[in-house]
Amino acid sequence: MMTLEIKHLSFAYRPDKPVLNDISLSITAGEILGILGPNGTGKTTFIKCINNILPVTMGKVFLNGHDIVTMSPQETAKFIAYVPQYTDNYFQLNVIDAVMLGRLPYARKHYSENDKALVFDILQRMQLEALAFRTLNTLSGGERQRVFIARALAQQPRCIILDEPTSSLDLHNQLFILHTITNLARQNNISIIMTIHDLNLASMFCDNILMLKETRTFAYGSAQSVLGKQVIDTMYNVKTTVTVEDSFKHIRLLKNL
Repeated sequence: MMTLEIKHLSFAYRPDKPVLNDISLSITAGEILGILGPNGTGKTTFIKCINNILPVTMGKVFLNGHDIVTMSPQETAKFIAYVPQYTDNYFQLNVIDAVMLGRLPYARKHYSENDKALVFDILQRMQLEALAFRTLNTLSGGERQRVFIARALAQQPRCIILDEPTSSLDLHNQLFILHTITNLARQNNISIIMTIHDLNLASMFCDNILMLKETRTFAYGSAQSVLGKQVIDTMYNVKTTVTVEDSFKHIRLLKNL
């Protein structure tokens, strides 16, 4: 089980230009949290602060009651896996080696037979067996995204953080990726935190929503309570219609501002 608590988190790249101000929330085991907001509002910065990639200016992040800044990168990697939006540095690796990188927090001098068996199982679950010896630069965007999520799963984390996992993907791959990660979350009690722009996908797949605007929490709560017309229209300065179908909100953008 895992609990992740963010208490009064603030961050600034420069003292006179805050990016995040006093953000507080908690994420429980198996929860799927979507982070929404206009471009440049600090979504990626926020998830990097959660993962201790960026040091917070003020506030604390607690992982199972432990201040994350006191944990080593190896310790943190056993609890949290991070899938960034851009991963060009890995393009010359083949798929199996890229996924095997997820075992580094556990490996000593060599990968064990258990490490290899775990990775082979993940490749199968992510439908990547046929691509195992292809290099990443020969794959489509959807295939690469499956590889990076497979690498995250190889860490056996209790929380996976994803930065816009559906960006640049076609409709089929968007649904495949989100179905895959949410099903894994439910089956294995893994928490998922993801930044996402598509409000309808957020409504379909997220339990809770955090909306960021102008450095602060604009709205926070269950997806179906937060994704209302007034909140969305004010948040993005647009006009929408919002209906409920199949038990979740559907947001339609109107042409006129």
